[in-house]
Amino acid sequence: MSINQVFQAQAIFQEALLARPGVVGVATGFKNETGEPSVVVLVERKLPIAALSAGEAIPKEVNGVPTDVLEIGYLRAYDTPRDRFRPTIPSGVSIGHYKITAGTLGTIVTDRTTGEKLILSNNHVMANSNDALVGDAILQPGPTDGGKNPADMVARLERFIRIRFTDETDTTPTPTPNPPGGGSGGCDVVTVVVSLTNALASLLGSSKRVTPTNATSTPSTSTPTTQATPTNEVDAALAKPIDPNMFTGEIRGIGFINGTKPPALGMKVRKSGRTTGYTEGTINLLNATVNVAYGSRTARFTGQIITGPMSQGGDSGSLIVDGTENKAVGLLFAGSNLSTIFNPIDSVLAALNITI
Repeated sequence: MSINQVFQAQAIFQEALLARPGVVGVATGFKNETGEPSVVVLVERKLPIAALSAGEAIPKEVNGVPTDVLEIGYLRAYDTPRDRFRPTIPSGVSIGHYKITAGTLGTIVTDRTTGEKLILSNNHVMANSNDALVGDAILQPGPTDGGKNPADMVARLERFIRIRFTDETDTTPTPTPNPPGGGSGGCDVVTVVVSLTNALASLLGSSKRVTPTNATSTPSTSTPTTQATPTNEVDAALAKPIDPNMFTGEIRGIGFINGTKPPALGMKVRKSGRTTGYTEGTINLLNATVNVAYGSRTARFTGQIITGPMSQGGDSGSLIVDGTENKAVGLLFAGSNLSTIFNPIDSVLAALNITI
């Protein structure tokens, strides 16, 4: 049997085969069992012969040419995380406050008090780095990806953990803010500027180190005291969907999350984000204290987790997931060309009073 004979048979019987239930394509290839040229019928799901009627079953041959049946799944055009998703919106796609550029929809979570379904991402993605009002419009996709307000408003800002910057004089924590509106900001993965010196030097084999300051020690009575630098544990915010049924909760390329898992050195992790899509990495450092740039301002974060490079600008808000099971490990919020930084997921859930 020549390939040309198979081509001819395919041309003659293709329309009739495509008309059968469950058939999504017809092609020329080699029969799986014998290796001979055949007309290959592509089906979304392969069923046993006993489950098919005479009109549904694929004939063993057409015009003397053997056939084969290949399960190929549901075929769809690939989209990008920056697209406008309707009528349903997965996680891992472009989203953002109406005054920023764009970040990533991390996942759908549940409010521990009300039981409501809410959207999880970063403060700088959905609360414009503190410069937002509760109730502000959240767009999908984010503004830089074509999202328009109000046409693409899918949620409203519900609450966020205020970011405390190093230039602030009042170091009292303010976990439930209602800040003034105004301002505009980007939503790229914020950049780590300092405090990674020791970590990177260790990874690169350098013998130079920066001497750490013991922030918990009691200052000497003979030395003037200085005000402590404000610190943060999370960059996190929640939005309330206008229609909760629009959000599937499934992370693109990963699936549904079924719990959490503490980070560990050497752990393989993955994420799905607005800019780089699905990527994988390895946890290299735990309990990191890092200074992170937010435009012209800097915020210090403690207790952070660091991997090698697995993100770029716009991936902020991505959920970090364990590499072997669908359990959340952290919330990505910052990085550089050498690293990705994320908040431990348990810190995020506790701070926002939510479950995943």
